[in-house]
Amino acid sequence: MMSKENSIRKACEKANHVCDKTQYKEASLIEKIKLTIHLLYCRACRKYTNNNQKLTKIVKDSRIECMSTKEKEALNESLTEAIKEHQD
Repeated sequence: MMSKENSIRKACEKANHVCDKTQYKEASLIEKIKLTIHLLYCRACRKYTNNNQKLTKIVKDSRIECMSTKEKEALNESLTEAIKEHQD
């Protein structure tokens, strides 16, 4: 038999997972509805959701430039070489 505390923790874990899925537009309508209901009474999950939304906005609004695949491969090769040299 699952204790009340474990039951609540499981509900929050599911809510946080749906929150993450929502951020990436992967949550179904029913999941979003259940999340909204859960957020009405769970302060911890509301805080998690707010923080998640803030983080997503910060990353989206940032001017981060990612390395190209070619640049990543070159960096990987140079790191591999440096590791080999250090091991010898």
